[in-house]
Amino acid sequence: MKDKIKEQDKVVLRLYVVGMNKTAQRAFVNLEKICELHFPGKYKIEIVDLKENPQLAVDEQIFAVPTVVKKLPLPMKKVIGDLSDLDKVLVGLDLSSIN
Repeated sequence: MKDKIKEQDKVVLRLYVVGMNKTAQRAFVNLEKICELHFPGKYKIEIVDLKENPQLAVDEQIFAVPTVVKKLPLPMKKVIGDLSDLDKVLVGLDLSSIN
């Protein structure tokens, strides 16, 4: 029987957007592509639309969108933009050494 991947063994990312416009969609596609290449089956992406809950922008200190926040593994890191530069995203989120 296969063991389920524990939450603490996953890469947990939260993508903050304001509506799913073209830039937000591109960021999500790029983020998913990065995860599938580097962490297949070991990641979780949560999308948070700040249009629906603007207080989260203040609470989470989100100053621009799209922003991706790495929740796990610690330490928490943030990257802003459409996430099209794979290497910059991996380094910015401190994920380049995780397999």
